[in-house]
Amino acid sequence: MKGLAGYLLYRALSGLFGLLPAPAVRVTGRGLGTGLSYVAGERMNLLRRHMRRVMGPDPSDDEITAAGREMFASYGRYWAEVFWFRPRRKDEVIRGARVTGLEDVFKAKEAGRGIIFAVPHMGNWEIAGALGESLELNVLAVAEDLPNRRITDWFVKTRAAYGIEIIIAGRGSTTTPLVRALKNAQVVALVADRDVTGNGIEVEFFGEKTTMPAGPVSLALMTGAAIFPIGSQFDGAGHYFPCQPELIVPEADDRSERIRLGTQALAVAYEGLIRQKPTDWHLFSANWPSDRAGEDPDG
Repeated sequence: MKGLAGYLLYRALSGLFGLLPAPAVRVTGRGLGTGLSYVAGERMNLLRRHMRRVMGPDPSDDEITAAGREMFASYGRYWAEVFWFRPRRKDEVIRGARVTGLEDVFKAKEAGRGIIFAVPHMGNWEIAGALGESLELNVLAVAEDLPNRRITDWFVKTRAAYGIEIIIAGRGSTTTPLVRALKNAQVVALVADRDVTGNGIEVEFFGEKTTMPAGPVSLALMTGAAIFPIGSQFDGAGHYFPCQPELIVPEADDRSERIRLGTQALAVAYEGLIRQKPTDWHLFSANWPSDRAGEDPDG
């Protein structure tokens, strides 16, 4: 959405959802998402291809379609929660969130290492920022610079309310502040399951070649930071964040090969997180070369 009109629409939706109680927000968001799935034919076909990769050849066509509709419902809930959130609701959100697997994260923090949370586009990862702040794991994250600068700035303010400090990609150096933060033993969150720039590393992901950003592994090698793949799921009325053990970057003869091997290892870790709850994976764009060609992953 361009210009002032798009920004005002976001503000209006924020005002509208902000008036609703949390249960109504979830129901309304899911309902709107589900309704949209019936009119977004091309996007539904794309999600069916994504779910076919994740769920494999055994589910029926009806089950794959149902999973695609559930992805729309999950995404609708995400947006409704984003519009609903206010700083005064942070404690309520934190009470409804749980996280597992942080033991090694705190060990890395105590050892003075930087921490990289490598996150796929799942659930409502902004909630993780509020939870991290409550655990003294304050998060620095990178976000895309959207075509509508007003909306980008609105997102920055919204995520700041969750406790997430944002660096906007394309507005000055991104690498320098991330390296500085990690060398100072801070926490950096990188949503890195989708190659936005097209300059990523080739990996096999759900049985098919695509590319993923090199950022998490490259930064870890530069700074000695620990990488922890972490998911985000809707968990009834709340949110669940399963954190995997530290991702160990394999040894290799040169740095570029280590980055390739580490990024492939991260792709495997993402597969495990996504398979826990595939329909909370908010991948609504082409992600494999065959998506862009409109091919069926089953051939």
